[in-house]
Amino acid sequence: MELLPKDVQDTLPPIGSQEGKGWDAIAQVKFFTPTSDWTWWATEYDPEQRLFFGLVEGFERELGYFSLDELQEAKGPLGLGIERDLYWTPKPLKEV
Repeated sequence: MELLPKDVQDTLPPIGSQEGKGWDAIAQVKFFTPTSDWTWWATEYDPEQRLFFGLVEGFERELGYFSLDELQEAKGPLGLGIERDLYWTPKPLKEV
């Protein structure tokens, strides 16, 4: 599965565009590992650096940057890669 096809990439606003919205920022895309508890919700994206900003839930829950390249390379406990939630509906971070 392609993690970030062009049509999905086009829905992501640029880095910094939702600054100040905090938990009201809209999570446009959700990524997850099918065999563990890690989840990434992307609110913004920089296509040149291939860098997202959003919410990451793993060992802890925090706002920060994460890389498309690292998501594409990562493997979960059973060797499965990270996937994009094809049925995700954008919503504010406070609702995820």
